[in-house]
Amino acid sequence: MLAYILGVALFALGICVSVALHEAGHMVTAKAFGMKVRRYFVGFGPTVFSFRRGETEYGLKWIPLGGFCDIAGMTALDEVTPAEAPKAMWRFKVWKRTIVLAAGSITHFILGFIVLYLMAATMGLPNLMGTPEIASVSNCVQDARTDEQYRNPTCTPGAPAPALNAGIQPGDVIVAVAGTPTPTYSDVVDEIQPRSGPTPVEVRRDGEIVQLRVDVAKVERPMVDPQNPSGSPQIVETGSIGVTFPRMFDYGPIAAIGGAASFTGEMFVQTWQRLLEFPERIPAVVESIFGEERDPNTPMSVVGASRIGGEAVEQGLWTLFLLLLASLNFFIGVFNLLPLLPLDGGHIAVTWYEKVRDWLRKLRGKAAGGPVDYTKLSAVTMVLVFIGGAVVLLTVTADIVNPIRITQ
Repeated sequence: MLAYILGVALFALGICVSVALHEAGHMVTAKAFGMKVRRYFVGFGPTVFSFRRGETEYGLKWIPLGGFCDIAGMTALDEVTPAEAPKAMWRFKVWKRTIVLAAGSITHFILGFIVLYLMAATMGLPNLMGTPEIASVSNCVQDARTDEQYRNPTCTPGAPAPALNAGIQPGDVIVAVAGTPTPTYSDVVDEIQPRSGPTPVEVRRDGEIVQLRVDVAKVERPMVDPQNPSGSPQIVETGSIGVTFPRMFDYGPIAAIGGAASFTGEMFVQTWQRLLEFPERIPAVVESIFGEERDPNTPMSVVGASRIGGEAVEQGLWTLFLLLLASLNFFIGVFNLLPLLPLDGGHIAVTWYEKVRDWLRKLRGKAAGGPVDYTKLSAVTMVLVFIGGAVVLLTVTADIVNPIRITQ
């Protein structure tokens, strides 16, 4: 129980630090361009302490949930004093304002990358996309009716070695079996199991496609019926070639840079997919509140993520803990760039709208238009805030009454 509480506290702390650094990203870039930053505070609520250095007040508040960075003149409608006017944010070039507004999300991306790099250099990265890269090639394949027999490395005389004899090597990536593309190792297994005899297999080796012919062997294995996962395993005959695929990729300190970069790209793709699927998964969250089984792919709140972080620490699954922390940073970073107010992406969209509008007006010989009236956008903003608040309430409720749990 103590480990669980520690995990929850550590994950919550990680989130708080991430959000505080998000605001620090805005502050640092704004100061670098010469904008006036009035205040930078970590947390909300009553002030614990504060101090002033230069023109900025720094401080800590009692509720350690996020923070804020107050930049003078974030829009032309913000009130600024005569002394602040020359350093008002809206006076600066569009590209500078864009960098300042995007700096929070960029900070999340950097944090996520750092977490992944540390994972890659110390404990490795999971094969998230199921890449069918060969980890090892067996000396043989043979019947195995029990787990002990399956793990026995001793080969009986005459036992076939399909992959070894065909010239498959560790590091090869199987890209197709019998002409069918195999983007994941599950696809490779699905294509191999029903086959027997000589089968064309394409592998990518050192950037080149190599055509091989593998004599798939039929062996006996205990398997659980997918239609009845709780039933007893049945002995079935299945195709096998004698290879294993990595669940984790190991890297050295230098190679970890490329590994973390590649993994970051994969996580960006998954984050975008989750965002696209977000609306259609909300009904399942509502159903889970009223007793339906919780789909592990449904959205969760910070409360749910912290609970899983606690369970991960309790079970010693530090890889999952760090992976969840990195993915949350990527999600917050991408979500915050959506072109919706009051998100930073909404402010960026308005900034570029003004730029493009004034450019088009100039082409027609007209003077630049005035700044966008944010008061006219307040109704849309309030609707989005209400929808966002409702989603947060739903996910928090579901994470309390019917949380997603780690299954092993």
